[in-house]
Amino acid sequence: MMKGSMIVCLFFLLGCLIGFGVHIQLDTHNLSMYILYVLMFQVGINIGSNENLKGMLAHFTPKMLIIPLGTIVGTLLFSALASLLLSQWSVFDCMAVGSGFAYYSLSSILITQFKEPSLGLQLATELGTIALLTNIFREMMALLGTPLIRKCFGRFAPISAAGVNSMDVLLPSILRYSGKDMMPIAILHGVLIDLSVPVFVSFFCSL
Repeated sequence: MMKGSMIVCLFFLLGCLIGFGVHIQLDTHNLSMYILYVLMFQVGINIGSNENLKGMLAHFTPKMLIIPLGTIVGTLLFSALASLLLSQWSVFDCMAVGSGFAYYSLSSILITQFKEPSLGLQLATELGTIALLTNIFREMMALLGTPLIRKCFGRFAPISAAGVNSMDVLLPSILRYSGKDMMPIAILHGVLIDLSVPVFVSFFCSL
């Protein structure tokens, strides 16, 4: 999975180099909207086609909601604290970035799209880029740090650290270090966090 994240970073850097060296005229507003539609369609397909989700719902208990709630509260709290170090961005901008919960592709496009009217294209793109890199780093740190996170903070910590990826790419690592009985919680956590990304990003971008 780290290889996939590195490929994303390389394509991002390639785009920056091409954009810097070659003058290309694109309607970025419409293009980003089309990409956003495709990503939202993909989210629906991933959730609807998850075979584990159907069986897991039969074993659902209200206590299972504590983990995604803790992930959301903790992420937004530390994102808000980060605004103390980043004077250029408001607390709500930082919380919008944190609301990606490691879903770098969707959150970066949403932020750029929603912030463009108020910040202008340049600053909105900059904030979207910050969201992209922040959430890629979160995914990579969760992937590489799962054993240490489990050891220091307990069995549920790797699920929370994984964000939206607890239901897919980081699920094998979670099951290996936290136990196979964590599968229902990890999948439910990933699904709920996945659904929350557009809600929280759009909310904080509007403030």
